[in-house]
Order: sequence, then structure tokens, then C-alpha cells
Amino acid sequence: MSESSAEAAAAVASATAAAGNWRRATGIAGVAIGVVAAGAAAGVAIERLTVGRGMRMKARLVLDSAGPYGTLRGTPGKAYADDGTELYYEVDDIDPDAVPALAPRRRRLFGRKAPAPVTVVFSHGYCLSQDSWHFQRAALRGVVRTVHWDQRSHGRSGRGVAQTQDGVPVSIDQLGRDLKAVIDAAAPQGPIVLVGHSMGGMTIMALADQYPELIRDRVVATALVGTSSGRLGEVNFGLPVAGVNAVRRVLPGVLKALGQQAALVERGRRATADLFAGIIKRYSFASREVDPAVARFAERMIEGTPIDVVAEFYPAFTDHDKTGALDCFTDMPVLVLAGVSDLVTPSEHSEAIADLLPDAELVLVPDAGHLVMLEHPEVVTDRLADLLTRAGAVPAGATVSGYGSTSSTARPG
Repeated sequence: MSESSAEAAAAVASATAAAGNWRRATGIAGVAIGVVAAGAAAGVAIERLTVGRGMRMKARLVLDSAGPYGTLRGTPGKAYADDGTELYYEVDDIDPDAVPALAPRRRRLFGRKAPAPVTVVFSHGYCLSQDSWHFQRAALRGVVRTVHWDQRSHGRSGRGVAQTQDGVPVSIDQLGRDLKAVIDAAAPQGPIVLVGHSMGGMTIMALADQYPELIRDRVVATALVGTSSGRLGEVNFGLPVAGVNAVRRVLPGVLKALGQQAALVERGRRATADLFAGIIKRYSFASREVDPAVARFAERMIEGTPIDVVAEFYPAFTDHDKTGALDCFTDMPVLVLAGVSDLVTPSEHSEAIADLLPDAELVLVPDAGHLVMLEHPEVVTDRLADLLTRAGAVPAGATVSGYGSTSSTARPG
């Protein structure tokens, strides 16, 4: 464990012990919960603290204005969960004018009667939004119909009604029902491809567990990116055993308390934005070559998730176990992809999924962390395009762009 990681872990422990002093503790403990929001427990980029605060603020503003990430928009729609929660989604329809060669290629490959259009439904992860699929969305625009939605209490979707009004804990099963509501509203007919990252992959498994007939009758392919079918309580987030055990002991109580002091904690998060950014980068990416604008984009998504939402969702992951639901995906093309250096949902969890789906394509991406679709978008897009081709979602002759790069010298065109 590095000296900076040890110092960060000590800071988290110190913050927990001082919980009685809210103005001090919530600032540091807010960082600890921010770690959870990024999907980890403690590891801080201390070098961030050696640069002047004014300079760092100016740099963030420049990155916010320069980075085009998360700017893609589609036709908006709303679905309603079984508890009344408003779920926001956007649809990108096939546009032959956007890809002039697509229509003739479809006629050449499929004849005059092309198959029914396939809808690709993207589900995002914890403390992110539909915009986390920016690169893949850009690459597939005009080639295939896609639906991007925000999970309850995330992005542009409404706060969970059951959580805010009735005090019902969030469950992965609830998220599976939410996905069903989105499919019913945005893709009521035709074949479907399901794509999920992290919590989004768990949402897909929960959908399968509760609606196996939907998977059997309509889903033609599935992609599970950086996710897990269970045993998340055993993840150590790169911490030594003693450290992770301490975090597990105190975290539920700290989360509950901080969720009840949301306004105060949010001020603490803002005050420690630089430390928070270092944590996010450590637990989101593995490569040193990530475009700073991409790193800032991820930071904005995660820091935009209210602390009480972070608190609401976290317990659901410990209870998550959908290993049995994987049987629903045995008779279709499946892509299982993960970053080798993922500290949040380690690649061993993806390997365990692939072991239960022996016909699945397992892709382990070197030098990649949890947000692999942002860190190495070309790899994720390429494998996803191949999956869609195998499923008949796009013609084999269609061109799917490798849009974008995370290198600091490249920008999407």
C-alpha cells in the first residue's frame, strides 16, 4: 500500500471516529462516501493538493467548456416505475441520411425486406448517468436504434418515490422493474439488445430474474460491462484486509447519518473537491493517459449524485445476488467485458460470469479501470459493434465509427 493510500485510509478512519463533530467530520467523511460513489474506499491523489486552489478551479472550468462529452441528446421520453417514479430516457433512431451507405448495404445484405429494427437499451452504473455511454452512443448514431435512460434518482430521472415518500430501501430488483418500464415505453415491440455497466449490468440481471419470458422472447444479445452477479461484499477496493474490514464496519452507520445531513455534507464535498477528484480518478481509471477532459467529465457525473442518493443505493449492492438469473442468457450472443485493474467490480467477477456462460465472449482490457467505456472507448465500441453484428442488429457491412479517444491529443470530430 502506498504512503498516500495509507494516509488517505487513516484520514477516513479519523473522520469516522470524529463523527460527533459534524462540521469537521462530514467534510472528510463526505470524501469517504464520495469514494463509495466512485465505487471504492480510500486512495487519494495527494499531488492534487500541491497546486494552487485558484489554478485548479480555473483548470476545471476550462475542461468543462472544452470537453464535448455528455453533450449528445436524443428524442426525450418518460416512463413510470411501479411506484410512480418518473424515469427519463432518450431515443436515437436510425437515420439513413446520417449514414448514407447504410440503406444500400442493408438492401444488399438483407434484400428488400430488412429485418425488424433492433433496439439497443443502455443501462448506466451507480452515481453515473446515461451520458457515461457517450463514446458508444456517438459511434452507433444512425446505425442502430438506441435507448439511453437514467436510473431512478440519477441524471434527469426523478427521485425514487418509494425511497423519498415511503422510506423503502432501494433494491436491485426494483431497478430491474424500472428497466422493464423503460422497455415497455421506449421499445414495446421488436428485438432488443441489453447493454449494462456495473449497476446497469446488475439491473439487467434483475430484469431477467423477474421477467425471464421477456429475455426469452425478445432479447437477442446482451453485453455486461464491469459488473457482478453477486458477492460484492467481498470486494476489498484495493485496501488491506484490516482497512476494508474497518470500512465495512462503520460505513452503513456513517452512510445513514450522512444521508440525514445531506446539505451539510454537500458543502463538505464542495470544499474538498480537489481531494474528491483524485479519489474519482484513482477508482475510475487505470491508465495515466486518460484525457483530462474525460476525467473531469466522470468527476462531474459522480459529484452530481446527491449524497443521500449515494446513501440510499449503497446497501443494495451487498444484497445483490443474481447468479441464477444468468441462465436466461445462455442461448444468445453475450459479451462480458471488464478492465483488468477495476477496483470496484474486479475483473474476477466478470470471469465468474463468463464461467457460467461458456459461449460468451470474455474481454479483459489491460490498463483499464472501472469506467472502461470512457477510458478505452475504442475497445468497448469495437466489441459491442461485433456483438450487434452477430445478433443481426446491424448489417455486417455497416460502418461503426471508433469515435473519439481518451488520449490528451485527440478530440471527437
